[in-house]
Amino acid sequence: MAHAAHAPLEGRPLDAGERLWRRLPEGIRDTRVGRSYGSWMHRIVRRRAHREMYLGTQFLRNRPALELARRIVARRGPGRPVRVAVLGCSIGAEVYSLLWTLRAERAGRELVVDALDISPEVIELARAGRYGPDASTFVGASIFAPLSDAERREMFDWDGPTGTVKPWLRDGVRWHVADAGDPTLVTRLGRPDLVIASNFLCHLPPEAARACLRNIGALVAPGGHLVVTGVDLDVRTGVARELGWQPVAELREAIHEGDALVRADWPWRWWGLEPLDRRRGDWVTRYSAAFRVGAPAPGVAGPAGPATTQLRPTPRGPRRRATPGR
Repeated sequence: MAHAAHAPLEGRPLDAGERLWRRLPEGIRDTRVGRSYGSWMHRIVRRRAHREMYLGTQFLRNRPALELARRIVARRGPGRPVRVAVLGCSIGAEVYSLLWTLRAERAGRELVVDALDISPEVIELARAGRYGPDASTFVGASIFAPLSDAERREMFDWDGPTGTVKPWLRDGVRWHVADAGDPTLVTRLGRPDLVIASNFLCHLPPEAARACLRNIGALVAPGGHLVVTGVDLDVRTGVARELGWQPVAELREAIHEGDALVRADWPWRWWGLEPLDRRRGDWVTRYSAAFRVGAPAPGVAGPAGPATTQLRPTPRGPRRRATPGR
């Protein structure tokens, strides 16, 4: 599985159909007729696409997904470290975004974090944690765009336009060059409590994506959670139902709408994400990005009903430093 830099979409020529679509008011695109046309067009795009692995990424790309991860970790029982695995981690933006979210408020909770990608080149970039203008060029996106000025200061030490991730975020991450579809991966990672697989399965052909997603699900500790975004919804829905994963209701819609990049690319790119449609009979599973896998674990909220798990929101105190001198 080869990686390729994400070709920037800005400035590329649009065909007539896409130009017309983007000029339509959102209210028209959101009608039954508009969604039906979009779904039809997206099926054609996905069927004809020559899929390849892109590296497009940003810091704090999907904030609701990060918030859900925080809540999941907050509900793990005391007494042992929480094991987290980030698969397809690209140049590390998602890993450091997750750690910034988790460590800033839970300084006393030990995390064991494994991050992996199939590309040795991007793992070296991720391990270094140093990002300048060339990093944005490499992935074809402005990786710092979602950050406020305060967040830039909290996460990075700056030298001109280049930011180096602060040591309290870099420390303790175990980086791996590995394939998420490797069935022996569990011997390297063990069984994490939380597995995150974002924005790479959509770049695989559907059958390969299904096989990889089944393998990813097998990594999760019984009663643990899987958060998977950037995947063909037919693939995710089918595997989740096949394996009996329980959809997590908390923040479902916010996570679905939380990545503006993929939402804006529907229906014209294979990785584009369709609008949430409650009229579908399978909408609960189809639009859930998080699932509880296997039997309930001690200290984890149980299911709110036969088909979903509801995580109760946890109070957020003032953000505090994870280590002195941050």
